[in-house]
Amino acid sequence: MAEKRDYYEVLGVSKNASKDELKKAYRQLALKYHPDRNPGDKEAEEKFKEAAEAYEVLSDDQKRARYDQFGHAGMGGAGGAGGFSMDMEDIFSHFGDIFSGFGFGGGFGGGSGFGGGRGQRVNKGSSLRVKVKLSLKDIANGCEKKIKVKKYCACKSCNGTGAEAGSSMNTCPTCHGTGVVTQVRNTILGRMQTQTTCSACGGTGKIIAKKCKDCGGDGVVLGEEVISINIPAGVADGMQMTVPNKGNAPKYGGENGDLLVVFEEEQDPQLTREDNNLIYNLSISVPDAILGATAEIPTIDGKVKVKIDPGTQPGKVLRLKGKGLPTYGAYGRGDLLAIVNVWIPKKLSKDEQKVIEGFQKSDSFKPGAEDAQKSGFFDRLFNRG
Repeated sequence: MAEKRDYYEVLGVSKNASKDELKKAYRQLALKYHPDRNPGDKEAEEKFKEAAEAYEVLSDDQKRARYDQFGHAGMGGAGGAGGFSMDMEDIFSHFGDIFSGFGFGGGFGGGSGFGGGRGQRVNKGSSLRVKVKLSLKDIANGCEKKIKVKKYCACKSCNGTGAEAGSSMNTCPTCHGTGVVTQVRNTILGRMQTQTTCSACGGTGKIIAKKCKDCGGDGVVLGEEVISINIPAGVADGMQMTVPNKGNAPKYGGENGDLLVVFEEEQDPQLTREDNNLIYNLSISVPDAILGATAEIPTIDGKVKVKIDPGTQPGKVLRLKGKGLPTYGAYGRGDLLAIVNVWIPKKLSKDEQKVIEGFQKSDSFKPGAEDAQKSGFFDRLFNRG
């Protein structure tokens, strides 16, 4: 018998790996070598079982402590030198949650591609993907969107069965009503069962004597539905949410697929998003920058007034705390950052040009000059006081 490999080496983790790291490593290996993905591959079956054995020991605190101290010799018992007596059915039963969300189902024979008669898999329709455009206000406050979706719907004439009213539904002779065809193979790991959807009845286990005229026996027709979607605050462009059971209806009845909603952020004409902060370019005139003024800044909730201090320099950032976007799934909001730009006119009247020429000769307008207003220059220039 070949010598067993070190369990940590099998999973590709260090000896101080956490339980989450162990589970992640086993999940990757189990999905890689899953028999559904490697039909007829003996080596993949061996690696699949080897990974399950390593995870079964290392995920149990007591077994892991014994293994760390004594190695494989400490794992003796009913399973022999390794102490591992699970067959393929036990692996899927014990670790079925590992495969959830990857199309293998959660149990042996429950959509995993294997079977021991533990339950017929659910006939589920395909999922749909739609894009929903959101404004910054939608994102800031959360919103409800109603969208019209074209999809396959259950036929109303036959209630999704595909059979004419009063028509009999006979047990499929190919699968004997199970909806799946089972094959048994002898492998080095013992007898293995694989299941495939019955092609004769489409997995329903029934043969329709007389097909519905409206849907042709499929149980579905093209239609549309208005779906209401509650969108939480703080989502971002490219994020996706799932609305269960709002996708396509499956043929011959069953559970609808899901609706996958992808968010697309509309560009705001005035505000730019950076993470949870909002950026606004505030343009002010030269006199306002010099003398100070009051300016209006747009926010998601409306305009607010801010004070422009005398002597404000281009590039100064005015921070409005809490006027940005909320953090998705958490507390707190970003800020609104108003970046000051000083607007320079391209054309001047003769009188205006004379005034600017007066500025040009003044020391107050030379780089590095400070406390210009204290000199009284502006009061004299604008005949104030």
